[in-house]
Amino acid sequence: MRPTFARIDLENLRFNFRSSRDFIGHDVKYMAVVKANAYGHGAVECSRVLEADGVDWFGVALLEEAVELRDAGIQAPILCLGGPVMGQEAIFLDRDITPVIFSVEQARALNAKAAKRNMKAAIHIKIDTGMGRLGVRCDHVGNFIDELKPLNNLRVEAMMTHFASADDLREKEFTELQIDRFHEAIRQFEAAGIRPNFVDLANSPGAVAHPRSRPQMVRLGGILYGLGGDILPAGVPKPDLKPVMSLHSAIADVKPIPKGETLGYGRTYTTKRDSMIALIPIGYHDGYRRALSNNSEVIINGQFAPVVGRVSMDWTIVDVTDVPNVATGNEVILIGSCGDLQILAENLAARGGTISYEITCGISRRVPREHVH
Repeated sequence: MRPTFARIDLENLRFNFRSSRDFIGHDVKYMAVVKANAYGHGAVECSRVLEADGVDWFGVALLEEAVELRDAGIQAPILCLGGPVMGQEAIFLDRDITPVIFSVEQARALNAKAAKRNMKAAIHIKIDTGMGRLGVRCDHVGNFIDELKPLNNLRVEAMMTHFASADDLREKEFTELQIDRFHEAIRQFEAAGIRPNFVDLANSPGAVAHPRSRPQMVRLGGILYGLGGDILPAGVPKPDLKPVMSLHSAIADVKPIPKGETLGYGRTYTTKRDSMIALIPIGYHDGYRRALSNNSEVIINGQFAPVVGRVSMDWTIVDVTDVPNVATGNEVILIGSCGDLQILAENLAARGGTISYEITCGISRRVPREHVH
């Protein structure tokens, strides 16, 4: 088998959950967001560890992701953040999966299916307080309540919103405005006789940096996987976090290249000296982004080695001229640490003009995950 794989440290995952819970407090409920295959880390394996460690809820984006967890034996409540697509209502009810509702059409369809079964379906109502994405607009809440009240086979278990810029303290005023808008929406629901069991505002940066957003439940995503460095606001206290994913490969070939020759597609790199070049069997289809071409490094034999030439679909070229005792089969660390050297997902994200979430989510299923305790 190709020697390229991602190692997922489940003890670090457990550490991050416990560290975050100690930092935020033990008097709120915790939802672990495991959408997008747990940000690339393996949803089933991560959910099993977190469920055993006391997570109260799991959050997914798609019904298919929720079904995968149920099929794997996850018993904790699961919230589908993307809501139901028309025609999925029976599966939500059959598999005990809670939908987020943000349109009258969704509510009516689910109510009709629940009525046929003579049951009440639990729902979470999402309010758009300024994200401009999913949710009932906060200035349309009154009309939504009027449409919702006759739907007797629905039970509003919770209300939620999502912050647009809780990670940026320069936007603190807008985050506070979102919180105020959300509480006004709750007031309107309660005035209409609809009282949710709990409310849910905070994502990872909200939960860490905005204590007012932690009333009853928080949704932890990136920080569970140790992805806090480029997501949490600078200059605020934070929980201790450990990286959960490391990315590994091995040298497939080493060969000398004379000074003045070009490497890779587009001939974007010219050797500046007689060089030793190593080929690594990982490329952009694996999630090692093309933006890292001539713009990153890897760790080999306890030393950094620069990426040279364009990252291609299946291969990456590195200059190992200065790496001691280099040979075919040597381990290559693309994300991870060796001694005092470390490459974090957020380091690659900064080089590629993105965020650490996209780096780990982008590690494709072609790269096997090795889950270790």
